[in-house]
Amino acid sequence: MTTMALNRQAVGALQGDVRFLNAPFASRTWRQYGFLWLVLLLAPFALAYGILSVALTAGIAVTVVGLFVAGAVVLGARGWGATYRGLVRGMLDVDIGSPAPFVRRRPGFWRALGSTIGDPAGWRAVLFMVASFPATVAGFLVSTVFLLTGLGGLTFWFWHRFLPLEQAGDGTWYRGGELASTAVGQLLIALGGLVLLFVWPWAQRLFVALIRILAVALLSPTRASLRVAELEASRAGTVDDADARLRRIERDLHDGTQARLVAVAMQLGEAKEQLARQGDPRQAAELLDTAHTSTKEALVELRELARGIHPPALDDGLAVALATLAARAPLPVAVEVDPRVEAGGRLAPAIESIAYFTIAELVTNTAKHARASGVHVLVERLGTGAVGTVSIQVHDDGRGGASVVPPDGSGLRSGLAGLAERVRSVDGTFEVSSPVGGPTLVAVTLPTQATRR
Repeated sequence: MTTMALNRQAVGALQGDVRFLNAPFASRTWRQYGFLWLVLLLAPFALAYGILSVALTAGIAVTVVGLFVAGAVVLGARGWGATYRGLVRGMLDVDIGSPAPFVRRRPGFWRALGSTIGDPAGWRAVLFMVASFPATVAGFLVSTVFLLTGLGGLTFWFWHRFLPLEQAGDGTWYRGGELASTAVGQLLIALGGLVLLFVWPWAQRLFVALIRILAVALLSPTRASLRVAELEASRAGTVDDADARLRRIERDLHDGTQARLVAVAMQLGEAKEQLARQGDPRQAAELLDTAHTSTKEALVELRELARGIHPPALDDGLAVALATLAARAPLPVAVEVDPRVEAGGRLAPAIESIAYFTIAELVTNTAKHARASGVHVLVERLGTGAVGTVSIQVHDDGRGGASVVPPDGSGLRSGLAGLAERVRSVDGTFEVSSPVGGPTLVAVTLPTQATRR
């Protein structure tokens, strides 16, 4: 969730189902007041910690080695950020995501020093502790004044009798002022207190909203860090997929093609022995015929393996490769490729390969699981120039129910999840719409050029 979306969530959470007439009695109002109490207790220590972080960094910068102490203090601010996130989550019902954990990415003295003292999440937490202090103090004071004044005015008719007596200019005695000594005056004071009591929640929420927005803006992960985390996860998935594919190729070569070639070698060896000792020529001919057949079958298997690595049809472009794929599919496949896709030149090889294998996998899944009568593939070019994208839609009339199942830690991954990871590895998007009963639509967008990182 981006910071902008979290800000909208923070502001929207103020509204809820609380109305003006029930606001003073709503549990959310009192939770917010309790939140102000807790953050007020933390505020002086948090402010001191924030000032210490800045002062320590500036004061011992000349010592260089002492900057590691300052770096530890900056990293410690992450703990303060986690505390405030917990308070906001538990008492204000706003879930703020945690920033990416600190990782010392590069070895070396200066790099290690820079990664600790320059930790963005730590400094953003420091900024929050300093910036939220005035809002916390002002919010607590305003809220408490409104609450106590409202309650005091509403109950003034009862406790004013305990006030000390005062004498007016005409010699009369009263408690709490001349107006308060009359029934009309007490009624007006009570009405004023009632108004303040109902206004109190809304005055309080202004400051709570300010603190909440500061927390969302400064304590949540940034869009860049979320993108980095997404790319790292996508890269890990792509590496796993590539490793699994290499293992599958190795297994196919070992168990299939290699075993067949070993059999061919043995058959040729037997035929050679038959000919060397002038044995039965018919038996030697049978051995050679069997070896010849096995050799052709091994060549077919090798071609299938090579096609799985890089289809030869891709040498002539994506449109030709998809037409070949449709001709070989086990069910009717209609392919429409926008001429603009390759009008300005071929797509990047990595993009072209991902597009082809994504469509091939989706068609295969449809044939195996969907019980569909056919598949429609549409490939279009969106945008112009190098910043354009390729839109892929694969639609079938099968039984539906397809979904992207995330990895469960078992090392197994659904086919759609693997495709989604591969697409995201190049900044693409992968969306599935497949209600039970069908139809199923998979929409994929890919950049026309792979991004270098």
